[in-house]
Amino acid sequence: MNFARMENQDLTGKTVLIREDLNVPIQNGQISNDARLQSSLPTIKLALEKGAAVLVCSHLGRPTEGEFEEKYSMQPVADYLSEHLGQPVALNKDYVEQEITVTPGDVVLLENVRFNVGEKKNSESLSQHYADLCDVFVMDAFGTAHRAQASTEGVIQAAAKSGKVVCAGPLLAAELDALDKALHAPKKPLVAIVGGSKVSTKLDVLISLAKICDQIIVGGGIANTFIAAQGHSVGASLYEADMIDTAKEIMTQTEILLPQNVVVADKNQINFDDFINSLQSATPVVKSIDAVSDNEMILDVAAEGAEHIFEAVKNAATILWNGPVGVFEVDAFAEGTRLLSEAVKDSEGFSIAGGGDTLAAIHKFNVEDGVSYMSTGGGAFLEFVEGKVLPAVAALEKYSNK
Repeated sequence: MNFARMENQDLTGKTVLIREDLNVPIQNGQISNDARLQSSLPTIKLALEKGAAVLVCSHLGRPTEGEFEEKYSMQPVADYLSEHLGQPVALNKDYVEQEITVTPGDVVLLENVRFNVGEKKNSESLSQHYADLCDVFVMDAFGTAHRAQASTEGVIQAAAKSGKVVCAGPLLAAELDALDKALHAPKKPLVAIVGGSKVSTKLDVLISLAKICDQIIVGGGIANTFIAAQGHSVGASLYEADMIDTAKEIMTQTEILLPQNVVVADKNQINFDDFINSLQSATPVVKSIDAVSDNEMILDVAAEGAEHIFEAVKNAATILWNGPVGVFEVDAFAEGTRLLSEAVKDSEGFSIAGGGDTLAAIHKFNVEDGVSYMSTGGGAFLEFVEGKVLPAVAALEKYSNK
């Protein structure tokens, strides 16, 4: 992919506006998961090392445009950055109405961009205002690259047309490099792992991957639909009867790896209003895929009879992973995902993983060191895999000074 990169730019004495994805969960004023913040720190530090005056912007949650809501304020993020950068990071709430003065070596965090009217609609005037704040605009938020909004795509066009430098930050560039390596020039065999509740929500992903993958491993409700497509009863399991013909068509295009045995539980032991907690006391039973009873739900892949799945992962030259294969949050139904994660770790191939549940599983089973690249994007990751154009990336390729 062809775009300018921040690490190649002279930032000495320049004001740099960095669009990060700092959309982190905040509970009672405290950040409960700092993964995205940790990922953004190297870019901010690099800009400081290059002698820049640094402005950072991001969205947080889904506030109503034009209305300030304290629970969506970036103040906890400013406090976090202050602590981890070892210097004060002020939160500026007036940057739309007033000019900002920031000197080289300083970092200022702008208040939630989604408080600004026109952000989501990619307002030209707001995009231009962002561009006017800086000498250099850095797009580093892969997680929002699939949104054509003022602080992602619009500002790139506005800054470039104003003669400003626009470029990709190290985090965004690394994401795109990893995905490009996995999808556009993969070493073979290429194995994909696709988990989730519904085929319909991952249909475009499965169709795209079926064209390039040697094998696809499916999990969760998606696997149940493929099991049903093979003529087996899935009992009371979540599956999509109207997607069976689609599953059959996908199976003609690539090899879909399914287990011989599954772990089930009696549906009468499960409270669907409190699904995860109720599974803590459910009794796991291993069944052949052709012996699932009407009152049973498939909740995991059984280790015995899934050896071919784990071996395919271990022997893969390229692995793309999005989704667990069972209800990994509950230990009784986590063994399939644990063994799968161990197989990814043991593989000598290049692996890229994306999606919140996938990253949570990687963390739970402590295999971070065995995954080549972990994507910070959710929707952007899936849309890239589907082959869709990401607006902010397209703008970078068109407007950045390469």
